[in-house]
Amino acid sequence: MPITVPGLLLALTAALAIIDCIWASLGHFSLDLAAYLQLALMAAGLMAGAAFYRTMRPEPQLAAMLFGAGFLCAFSAGASVLNYFLLTVAGERIDPVLVQADHMLGFDWYTMMARVGDYPYLNEVFFLVYNLVLPQMAILLIALAWNGHVEKLYRYCLAVAVGALIAIFIWTMMPSFGAKSLCVLPPAMMDRLPVSVTCEYGRELLRLLHEGPGYITPRELRGLIAFPSYHGVLAILLIWYARPISWLRWPFLAINTVVLLSTPEQGGHHLVDVLASFPVAALAIFLAALPENARNSAKLPGMVNTSSKWARPLHAVRRFHAVPAKD
Repeated sequence: MPITVPGLLLALTAALAIIDCIWASLGHFSLDLAAYLQLALMAAGLMAGAAFYRTMRPEPQLAAMLFGAGFLCAFSAGASVLNYFLLTVAGERIDPVLVQADHMLGFDWYTMMARVGDYPYLNEVFFLVYNLVLPQMAILLIALAWNGHVEKLYRYCLAVAVGALIAIFIWTMMPSFGAKSLCVLPPAMMDRLPVSVTCEYGRELLRLLHEGPGYITPRELRGLIAFPSYHGVLAILLIWYARPISWLRWPFLAINTVVLLSTPEQGGHHLVDVLASFPVAALAIFLAALPENARNSAKLPGMVNTSSKWARPLHAVRRFHAVPAKD
């Protein structure tokens, strides 16, 4: 029996939890167990609600929405903890190489920051929109369920997870923390530039790389990955999976285009970090669609052509042979 997408999501969540628990025990990491237990209980409650509305009182749309919310809650916690653990085995940092790649494309992060400071209203828009990704994820989850796109909701959740795992794998092999970890902006410039991620934030990430994760709590988790930009991956996924919903399609396209444009400034990213998010998102979308494609392909051998063009001659043949022979 082929595994379903919800089954795959549950297996992925369980695998992450097992890996985190084993590594935490063997590595003697310090975790905020009470906070993570609260998240686990919240995710379990949402999953239980999904099971109730899938079996006891069948409402597939509500069940999918609760399941998706529970999965994203559990997966994000497990993946972020794993990412922190991977600080201890990450490869050699590649930020200087990414700066050179940016220069080859004609992009200089410091110059860009200085110029954006001349447009305070534009920067305020960038600041606001950049921080709309997580609310959009919740809105899309509800909208997909409300409009009956249950299977697409599950694939959306799978794409979010696959995109995260790809980004984490790349980052572990080639860690980077963005242009913000290499530059120091003068106070006068920072006074004109309210940004979501500061250079001090970048230096804190470098400290974590050199000293280890320390006390890990969901209340103070930091986004570690610069290349590829997972913020960019999420923006692209939001655009893609909002397409079936007419009232959400164009607003999400507009908002997330601005998210992608604002990511180098607001997230302190190299330009190539954002460019790399496109193939990662495309691969996540492709892999998330594989279970459905496999299910559709499995149906092909059993398909029968019942169109009238071919059905009538076959019936005629049966009737001809059914007429008894005359003496």
